[in-house]
Amino acid sequence: MKIGIIGAGNIGQAIAKRLARAGIPASIANSRGPSSLSSLVRELGAGITATEIEVASKADVVFLAVPWHIYAEAVSGLAPWGGRIVIDAMNAAIVGPDGFQPADLGGRPSSSVVAEQLTGARLVKAFNTLPAAALASEPGADGGKRVLFVSGDDASAKREVAQLIERLGFVAIDLGDFEMGRRLQQFPGGPLAGRNMVQFP
Repeated sequence: MKIGIIGAGNIGQAIAKRLARAGIPASIANSRGPSSLSSLVRELGAGITATEIEVASKADVVFLAVPWHIYAEAVSGLAPWGGRIVIDAMNAAIVGPDGFQPADLGGRPSSSVVAEQLTGARLVKAFNTLPAAALASEPGADGGKRVLFVSGDDASAKREVAQLIERLGFVAIDLGDFEMGRRLQQFPGGPLAGRNMVQFP
C-alpha cells in the first residue's frame, strides 16, 4: 500500500511522524514543493519522502490535511481518483475574532462537500478529532490506546482506514455515515472533536 499526505502543517506532520514510527513508508507534499520539506523529512527519518502534490495524490491511500479554506485549491487539477481512498483529516473551521467558527455548509457534512471535489475518490473522515500534539504522540496512554473516529458512506473504505489506524497503534471506532460524522466528530461543534479519548482493554 502506497500512502501520500497532502499538507505538511501540524496535522500532516503528526500523521507522517506516526507512519514513520510504525515503519510505514509515505510521501508528503505541500504547495511550496519538495525542497521546502527537506528538513522535515530528515527529522522524520527513513520511509518518509517529500514529493509534489500530483505524485502524493496517486498513492493508494491519500491523507488530505490542509487548512479548510485552501482544500479546493490544493486538489484542483488533479487527475480523477479512480477508486483510491482519501482520508479527510480536515476540519471545516474558519478563524475569526472569537476563535474557531464553523464554515457555512448549509447543514451538510464537510466530507460530503469535499467529496464533490474529488471525482472517483472513496472518502473517509478520520484523523481530525485529536489535537496534533496528541496525534503525534505515542498511541498508548495510561494502559490503553488513543481513539480515532471514522465516518463515511463507503463501508469497505472505512474498513481499510480502520485497519491502517490499528497498524499505527490506535483504536478505530466507526461512527457511521457522513451525517453521523457531522453530528459527532466535525469541528467545531461535534462533541467528539478535540477529545483525547483512550480505550482500555
